[in-house]
Amino acid sequence: MTLTGDGVLFLAGVGNMGQALLAGWLARGLDPTRVVVQDPAPSAQGMALLARHGITAHASITSLPEPPAVIVLAVKPQVMDEVLPPLAPLAGTNTVVLSIAAGRTIAGIARHLADGCAVIRAMPNTPAAVGRGIAVAVANPHVTAGQRAHCDGLLRAVGDVAWVAQEDLLDAVTAVSGSGPAYVFYLTECLAEAGRRVGLAPELAERLARATVAGAGELLHHSALGAETLRQNVTSPNGTTHAALTVLMADEGLGKLMREAVAAATKRSQELAS
Repeated sequence: MTLTGDGVLFLAGVGNMGQALLAGWLARGLDPTRVVVQDPAPSAQGMALLARHGITAHASITSLPEPPAVIVLAVKPQVMDEVLPPLAPLAGTNTVVLSIAAGRTIAGIARHLADGCAVIRAMPNTPAAVGRGIAVAVANPHVTAGQRAHCDGLLRAVGDVAWVAQEDLLDAVTAVSGSGPAYVFYLTECLAEAGRRVGLAPELAERLARATVAGAGELLHHSALGAETLRQNVTSPNGTTHAALTVLMADEGLGKLMREAVAAATKRSQELAS
């Protein structure tokens, strides 16, 4: 997918998620001259990304030649109330504000903006950097069909997109897909460590864990079969996989831990909203 469209894209924040989105957009044809970035302290990785495309990171911006088509808020939710008020005057009547800050509600964002401002709240995830993300979005009533299509294009350029009508569902979305890549990365760490404990050299254990998780993900992505069926296809009765799953699927095993983890992340998202 190639990004097209008119107007400036204003990106506030090039942290991990902001970088992932920007990298995905640029890789899919977004004109870097249409991008304005504000971040007072970008990381070395963020600076490298911007430098490769000739984009300057501004510490603060108080005016632009014309209102941006989209203002993307990719700052940490804890600093949103500090960052957003100075940006509010940049929004024009045709600007849509797209927030990816976990837990920050549309109402909480809109109170810093002019009455009737179009606001979309979305929760993407970091695989957006390689075009394999997924985002769930919800719009306020002021968002036009064109604005929704524009933001859908931005989000879809770096992965899949789903839209919901109930904003409170984004707390659960955050817990499952927003935070989910970290769960998978930790699973990879644990698998490599387990391999080392049964005698594998650290380098080989790491290589096997990374390749196995990545390969299983690709198989899941391309297969028409569900995860349960794919799991069953790998599991021979009384074989090695069965022995391992007896541990993982025990009452106090991975299922219980994952439910508790997602519940904790959902609760924290709700706390950030308040």
